[in-house]
Amino acid sequence: MLVLGIDIGTSGVRSAVLDDSGHLVSQARAAHVDQPADRIDAEGWWTAVRHCLAAQMAAMREAGFEPTDIRAAAVDGTSGSMVLVDEETRPVTRALMYNASGFDAEAEQIARHAPASHITLGSNSALARLLRLQSEDREGAARMLCHQADFILAKLTGVLGLSDQNNALKTGYDPEAETWPSWFEAAGVRSALLPIVVPAGAEAAPIAADVASDFGLPLNLMLRAGTTDSVAAFLATGASKPGMAVSSLGTTLAIKLLSPMRIDDPSIGLYSHKVADMWLAGGASNSGGGVLRDFFDPDALTALSARIDPDCDSGLDYYPLSRPGERFPINDPNLQPRLSPRPDNDVRFLHGLFQGIARIEAQGYRALAERGASPPDYVYSVGGGARNATWCRIRERELGVPVRIAAHDEASIGAAKLCQLGVGSQ
Repeated sequence: MLVLGIDIGTSGVRSAVLDDSGHLVSQARAAHVDQPADRIDAEGWWTAVRHCLAAQMAAMREAGFEPTDIRAAAVDGTSGSMVLVDEETRPVTRALMYNASGFDAEAEQIARHAPASHITLGSNSALARLLRLQSEDREGAARMLCHQADFILAKLTGVLGLSDQNNALKTGYDPEAETWPSWFEAAGVRSALLPIVVPAGAEAAPIAADVASDFGLPLNLMLRAGTTDSVAAFLATGASKPGMAVSSLGTTLAIKLLSPMRIDDPSIGLYSHKVADMWLAGGASNSGGGVLRDFFDPDALTALSARIDPDCDSGLDYYPLSRPGERFPINDPNLQPRLSPRPDNDVRFLHGLFQGIARIEAQGYRALAERGASPPDYVYSVGGGARNATWCRIRERELGVPVRIAAHDEASIGAAKLCQLGVGSQ
């Protein structure tokens, strides 16, 4: 039996097909439709998914397999990205992405009702985004909140109103109590918009007949509840024991550590996702590879990295951000980037950026240890930044533990592995 994973990432859509043994059969990708950041149409996500699926089916056939061999699929999306849709899964508002912030009025409204240090507090919270989208639904046409992965799940199955515990977490869902908070309506949340939430990896619904026909997929293909991109990246590494840690170095930096206990501190953006019978604790910083791309193209990054001595200190104290606002390990929507002084030497400047991001990573793991987690013996590294040997060595110095490159670093592979966890049905 083959399984399919679909990753709705920041830069595009990727897919992966695995066999029963977890071996990679084929992969594909497609770029997102180019859209203004403040006016995103969620239908663009679906268009990119369809392009990716078409490429994936072709790649499978080239590898000697048929789309009819796929029996399960799961989708991951960027955590906190969302849209409101009507009963036909048509967007009735713009989509707001995971890094959208500045919703001060909504944050004040939430703060009047939410418990202290709740995950929904702050002007960059997912719940604040939901309240903003509600206000933009002036005709009252919305029937459901869809997180990014939920939206694609509904498009694939024709079944609207399902989400997973991982994507719903930042919107306020409690995975231990298995319920939405009782104070939501008092805070102005339209409870009828809230989806039914099931465990990540649980059976959700079979594929829609028209989608199956379009791509040659079997009608008995079961879609499973998805997860977030950072959780999927963790699963892709094969990490499965308590204390195992994974840092994802993509556009942003996300750290995750598997723990038998739930570790939460929303005041610093630290939270735990439920994965099977374990907890995946960690957080996501707005720092990461996106800041490097603000200053250097890939060729320049490669050339300059080769000239850095990773065993020496840069002498610079940066907090690299592309724009104001941070989520973890400092939860401050107004935190200013610290990128000065900028030396005339680009080698030293890049060295300082690498070191600044590595220090944020180390600060994140210290925050986990201070709250009861076991410090990792080593850190698996995934994402584009994991392939930069100079950066990895700088990170080892700051972390104080070895950094290992994971065999797989694609969130799409983690989404496929989610299908194999055997969580069960909804």
